[in-house]
Amino acid sequence: MSWLFGLNKGQSDPPPGIPVPPPPPPPAGSSGGSGGDKPKDKWSNFDPTGLERAAQAAKDLDKSRHAKEALDLARMQEQSVQMEHQSKIKEYEAAVEQLKGDQIRIQGDERRKTLTEETKQHQSRAKYQDQLARQRYEDQLRQQQALNEENLRKQEESVLKQEAMRKATIEHEMELRQKNELLRVEAEAKARARTERENADIIREQIRLKAAEHRQTVLETIRTAGAVFGEGFRAFVSDWDKVTATVAGLTLLAVGVYSARNATAVAGRYIEARLGKPSLVRETSRITVAEAVKHPVKMTKRLTSKPQDALEGVVLSPSLEERVRDIAIATRNTRQNRGLYRNILMYGPPGTGKTLFAKKLAVHSGMDYAIMTGGDVAPMGRDGVTAMHKVFDWANTSRRGLLLFVDEADAFLRKRSTEKISEDLRATLNAFLYRTGEQSNKFMLVLASNQPEQFDWAINDRIDEIVNFALPGPEERERLVRLYFDRYVLEPATGGRQRMKLAQFDYGQKCSEIASRIEGMSGREISKLGVAWQAAAYSSEDGVLTEAMIDARVEDAIRQHLQKMDWLQRETPGSVAQEGGVETVGKMGFTLPTKALQADMLPLSGAESGNDVGLPSAQEAIPLAQEVMELAKDGAPAVEGSTVPMPLETPQDRTPPPTEEGAEMGDKKEEEQSKEVVGVTLPPEAAAEAGSKVPKDGTPV
Repeated sequence: MSWLFGLNKGQSDPPPGIPVPPPPPPPAGSSGGSGGDKPKDKWSNFDPTGLERAAQAAKDLDKSRHAKEALDLARMQEQSVQMEHQSKIKEYEAAVEQLKGDQIRIQGDERRKTLTEETKQHQSRAKYQDQLARQRYEDQLRQQQALNEENLRKQEESVLKQEAMRKATIEHEMELRQKNELLRVEAEAKARARTERENADIIREQIRLKAAEHRQTVLETIRTAGAVFGEGFRAFVSDWDKVTATVAGLTLLAVGVYSARNATAVAGRYIEARLGKPSLVRETSRITVAEAVKHPVKMTKRLTSKPQDALEGVVLSPSLEERVRDIAIATRNTRQNRGLYRNILMYGPPGTGKTLFAKKLAVHSGMDYAIMTGGDVAPMGRDGVTAMHKVFDWANTSRRGLLLFVDEADAFLRKRSTEKISEDLRATLNAFLYRTGEQSNKFMLVLASNQPEQFDWAINDRIDEIVNFALPGPEERERLVRLYFDRYVLEPATGGRQRMKLAQFDYGQKCSEIASRIEGMSGREISKLGVAWQAAAYSSEDGVLTEAMIDARVEDAIRQHLQKMDWLQRETPGSVAQEGGVETVGKMGFTLPTKALQADMLPLSGAESGNDVGLPSAQEAIPLAQEVMELAKDGAPAVEGSTVPMPLETPQDRTPPPTEEGAEMGDKKEEEQSKEVVGVTLPPEAAAEAGSKVPKDGTPV
């Protein structure tokens, strides 16, 4: 009820949360009062009007009938005010506590910042001190290095000075020694000369005595030796038993020496023919001592192996497969019945399976095989004849029969009349013809060539079967693609031993698509394409062979094949067929009439036996050649079924002989060669065209 008494009048409560400043201290002195030194009375400024109003209000309240309610209301208001003051006091205390907490937090933040700054200062100071230490250390190192260099320089200078002094000392010593040596030699020479002059008569007497003694000794030695040898020879001649024994012993010794030398040579040649391998043979299945020692496991497997199918792993056209199977069966039965083997010529583009079939044929027939190349014959020179005879002697020693495969046979079996070959190669060819002139039950000759038209006519006469290994057709290409896809892609991918994986796509459809795109490729090129797929998988990062990678390799192979064909077309003369012309060129370079090819009218004996390009046999060639010569002499034009003479040598290829004897021999040779012609049966249209080009004087076209 302080408001009733006016105690708090004109005063306002401080807002909550703001600290109340303490009251100011009382003044030190007061100017009121008479004394001036006594303090002023505290009740001197008291205003009694408030009490009067309160008393008056109390009286009025007592007179009012609602005085009790008003008093209760005032009491309640006073309590409310006191409660408000209490809450404000609590708030003030809470604000004070909050201020204290804020001060503590601020102090903590300040302390933390201070510690952070101190840490930074310490780090900076430590870094600066470390930098100073490093600089001091580097300065020390530089100073130490400079000091070491200075010491080293001083040492080098000292060593150089010492070396110079030592050299000077040595030179001085050598000079003094040389002077002393010269003086000593001069003194010795003078002393020796003086001694010899003084003792000249004594020295001459000594030389005379030594010569007389030596002469006497030699004469006595000769007399003694002559007497001894004379007595011995006289005793030996007088005893005929000793003479007979000596002569017999010397004779036996000479016979033994010569017999041992010749027997050793014969035994060596026999062992070489039986167990050795000729130098011309590159590869063979015959067991030799060296091969048995180097590869015993391989030799054991070869001995225990059974005959295999001749066409296992070989993809050929159905007609060619049937024909070569008949050849394989006939060869096997010939070996079992000890009959005469037939010689075979296999021709066709490279990589069509000629060498592979020859090996398979030998294994299927139970025969040994030997592979030689025609390119190895020419470099042998004069030794070619001996090497060729060694090959056939070695072949005749095979008990199982030998299949002699000559790869690239056209390299040395060329025509002797037209080709410019050396005398050594000609002699080697003659030796080959001599050893293959008759059928043999010991060996079978298989020739392989890409250009069979270059063979000598005598070689063609020794061939029994001519087989053309042409490029694979669509079905054969698809079989080859599937074969090499399985061998080089599927088997490594499923084996698990190698780092190779295969993406998911239709393998069969992809192989068929590739086979249709690679028309004109050989089996070897398709095999290399399979190897290229495998290499592409191995070169990838994850080792996965995708369809895109396969297509890319196929495109590369096709591009390379076209480039090879372009090179071949540029190098081969007349390789482009003329539309509407008279001539065209086959796959292997055989020039044939276009109309004859279209009408299929080449009645040659070779075509009946499965040969695509007919070659006349020896029995047909002789009468055909005679007819051609008669027609050429009469000057008659060619008619249907007639033959057109084709000389084996052109006049441009001949070189005039330098001497008269050579000229006579050349004329005889030209007369003989002019008689050697090859007859080819032509259809009516081609014969008429060819007959119009034959001169009336009978000269060959």
